Amino acid sequence: MKKIILSACAAFALTGPALAQEAPETLVTILTAPEPQTQLMAMVLAVQAAQQGAAPHILLCGPAGDLALKDAPATATTPQPPRDMSPQGLLTKIAGMPNAKVEVCAIYLPGKGAQADVLMDGVTVAQPPAMAAAMIAPNARIASY
Repeated sequence: MKKIILSACAAFALTGPALAQEAPETLVTILTAPEPQTQLMAMVLAVQAAQQGAAPHILLCGPAGDLALKDAPATATTPQPPRDMSPQGLLTKIAGMPNAKVEVCAIYLPGKGAQADVLMDGVTVAQPPAMAAAMIAPNARIASY
């Protein structure tokens, strides 16, 4: 009997934190991958999370920063199967959502020798202190690709 009670207590102790977790308010998606398929899937999952109540916060760094360019490369704008969506097309949808943030890394534009006017509407440059705060917020989840 003593073993059963101890086992039950241990099981409850292990499941208690999982049951107490609240749904995230924000999904912070950090995207650096250069592959269009990976970029598109990151956007698909961000949209799905938004439809389930999480505010999308997208950070684009490195090659993924090109998604945010007004004059984006074909890899960002070419529709992907099976639904003929492009990574940039879905990013544009996310940028227009209420409570959404889409940003490029603070070092992305200087690395390209460009200014913020090359970015599509709805995209800004991330400020490291604010981005760090978003990442460590108690009710945020991070997805990184």
